[in-house]
Amino acid sequence: MRVLMITGDRNIFDVNTEARARLGLQRGVVEKLTPVFWGKGSLLPKISNDIFDVITVQDPFWRGLFALYVARQRNIRLNVQVHADLSAQTFLRRVIAKIVLRHADSVRVVSKKIREQVLSISTKVPVYVLPVFIDIQRFREVTPVLHTQKTILWIGRFEDEKNPKAAIDLLESVQKTGLDVALVLLGAGSKKESLRERAHNLKNVSFEGWQDPLRYLAHADVVLCTSKHESWGASIIEALAAGVPVVAPDVGIAKEAGAFVVPRENLTSEVIRVLHSGVRGELNAEVLPYTSAEEWANKWKETL
Repeated sequence: MRVLMITGDRNIFDVNTEARARLGLQRGVVEKLTPVFWGKGSLLPKISNDIFDVITVQDPFWRGLFALYVARQRNIRLNVQVHADLSAQTFLRRVIAKIVLRHADSVRVVSKKIREQVLSISTKVPVYVLPVFIDIQRFREVTPVLHTQKTILWIGRFEDEKNPKAAIDLLESVQKTGLDVALVLLGAGSKKESLRERAHNLKNVSFEGWQDPLRYLAHADVVLCTSKHESWGASIIEALAAGVPVVAPDVGIAKEAGAFVVPRENLTSEVIRVLHSGVRGELNAEVLPYTSAEEWANKWKETL
């Protein structure tokens, strides 16, 4: 099978990233896999004249529309990946998604929740549930480190979509109850300085930048998700696999994975409950339908 991939992830061209490692797994199960980048700030990509059997595209929006055009021009199969919560998209993006998905030959989604959204569009092609590959074993091997101060861990981009300010607001509310608790934020983004300003008068707030979450999970009592919407939520999966409870609104994979899901207005009280209870997190194994990298790669091939 010869596969053309349209992606917006620059990391697949960096040898030291997980995205590049996944690309290696995918290349290992097909005859040929050619990635083409089309993202913010780049021009419409030029496609080589090589022969392909299928084109797979990262999303059903503008990239999906372009991939649909290429598939029809070359008379090849169109595989559409859906990582995003379709209900959280703009009207225009939802319209484009309907067009693309109704003309796809196969669809891969990352959760059952998104599968139901795709099926509601009345697509009549196979819709496979297969999340992005995560080396889950390394998180299962995390050993909790004894510590005296309760710690909330937040992981993500410092952007409005991830709503990091809500984590700092929550810390302030928790500290007002008299609970000695710290907040560790792993990430970066355009809101970094405004977040630092918001946290200026609070104690026990640390900005650690982008770091491997493993050692932070060993010290965390709870992982907090404040996102307005999530495509999937790898950090939720990783935390639960490490035995760390997750408190989140109903976004992405949270409910399916085994997080404590509550309305946004109840996040503070739920975090306090979890911190007092000492409960451990537990990952619902059904959200990862594979047991090895090789099995994941073969399942990915089947979705094409």
